[in-house]
Amino acid sequence: MTQRLYYTDSFLYEFDAEVVNLNQADPRPAIMLDRTAFYPTSGGQIFDTGWLLPEGIDEHRKLRVVEVAEGEDGSVVHFIEAAGGLEPGTRVHGIIDADRRRDHMQQHSGQHVLSAAFVRLFNVPTVSFHMGIEACSIDLETKPLAADQVEAAEALANEVVTENRPVDVRFVTQAEATTLGLRKFPPVEREKLRLIDIRGFDLTACGGTHVHSTGQIGCILLRKIEKVRQSWRVEFVCGKRAIGTARRDYATLLEAGELFSSHIWDVPEQIRKIQEQARASRKAQESWFDELAEIYAERLLAETPESGGRRIIVRVFPERDLAFIKCLAQQLTRRSSTAAAFLATTGKPALVFAQSPGQPFNMAALMKEALQTLGGRGGGSKDMAQGAPENVVGIETILSQLVSQLGD
Repeated sequence: MTQRLYYTDSFLYEFDAEVVNLNQADPRPAIMLDRTAFYPTSGGQIFDTGWLLPEGIDEHRKLRVVEVAEGEDGSVVHFIEAAGGLEPGTRVHGIIDADRRRDHMQQHSGQHVLSAAFVRLFNVPTVSFHMGIEACSIDLETKPLAADQVEAAEALANEVVTENRPVDVRFVTQAEATTLGLRKFPPVEREKLRLIDIRGFDLTACGGTHVHSTGQIGCILLRKIEKVRQSWRVEFVCGKRAIGTARRDYATLLEAGELFSSHIWDVPEQIRKIQEQARASRKAQESWFDELAEIYAERLLAETPESGGRRIIVRVFPERDLAFIKCLAQQLTRRSSTAAAFLATTGKPALVFAQSPGQPFNMAALMKEALQTLGGRGGGSKDMAQGAPENVVGIETILSQLVSQLGD
């Protein structure tokens, strides 16, 4: 089992250790040390990265640690880009990527504060925590979650940050822990529990890396909330990550405001106006489609003589889209009880096959047959089907051949 140095000092960025095992069978060499300050992915927190410098090798030949994971036996496995001559017994000097570690400490400690705030204010527990590259999230066990509750929890969390409360680490037995009022116990029972104590605010079992005081978290910014199954997911960022995110959000809003020639606070109203205009435009376009399709349908029906008790119409429109040929097919089958339409557009390739109710063909089956030649996907019902062909070369000939078989 690996001695985990970060358990007692999360700010330890350099350490010395000895290689106890080396596995080069995997795509990446995997190294186990007798002691390490590298944090492996666990408890929602992602792994540290950094370097290993074998004893006696020039420091410019550092071995890059690209991932760290927990072994089944309690060891910590370091995956590196290349073994670089390492073997069991080799002494190494480990160097943690300090910027990444500090970011992880801010996010994880911020999560403890935020989760405790939801419990204190609304008795809403956190059921899971996820640390991503850009943002973090907690899932809360609650059915309703209002925006004002989220704002209140954010305000309390940042108040705790401003108070700069000490964050202590201590170890207790499982029995002792049951008397201390922990916010959360680990799912697996252990002989000793590592507790993270945010003085006077939160006490919970955790194996992650944390700040020394809440002021080092920087700030806690809640980004969004969404319903996920039976829980609510709250996305947040802390510290330097929060500053970077806020800066990027502001730059995006500023650019949007410039495009609208308005203040950033007026951007939502400008977007609402555009959406209303778009809806009105779509309605006008649909009305125009209907009128145009009606005219086309009347002309096509007039041009197509009835044969064998039905009018079969085959047309390819190079400049139209799916919405138009679908509307045209509907007009044709409404205006005639004997129509069967085989329509295509080659702009953005699409097919629509339709027949008047009571006609004997199976449009879904005919669509499937056409797409076996043209490629692509499609489907529908007996009276109407549509598809998106991959190939439109010779599509008129293919449709004509398909229609010629209908009288067989």
